[in-house]
Amino acid sequence: MSNFFLNDDSPVINLPDGKTRRKILAHNDNLMIVEVVFDKDGVGALHTHPHTQATYCLSGEFEFTVGGETKVIKPGDTLIMPSGIEHGCRVLTDGGKILDIFTPERKDFL
Repeated sequence: MSNFFLNDDSPVINLPDGKTRRKILAHNDNLMIVEVVFDKDGVGALHTHPHTQATYCLSGEFEFTVGGETKVIKPGDTLIMPSGIEHGCRVLTDGGKILDIFTPERKDFL
């Protein structure tokens, strides 16, 4: 596996809700970095997974719920979701973009 992941080589994946797109920026067995773009009213439904996840807000505003606590997240804000904790979000503005980092990688995204 290469140590370089060029942006032009990574396809954009349209998610079933029609309002969300993701792009896997880099990954190996231990780590995955994913850019997620939401149109207005896009939702990341409440869910859990065995991966630890960090999310960094690049643009827009989001309402995130993590373990039953809800906060508005703006550019520059970061949150961490431990393995197994229920979490989800909804974008409050058009063109919201986040950077998700998972450990280990999300094989279900490949």
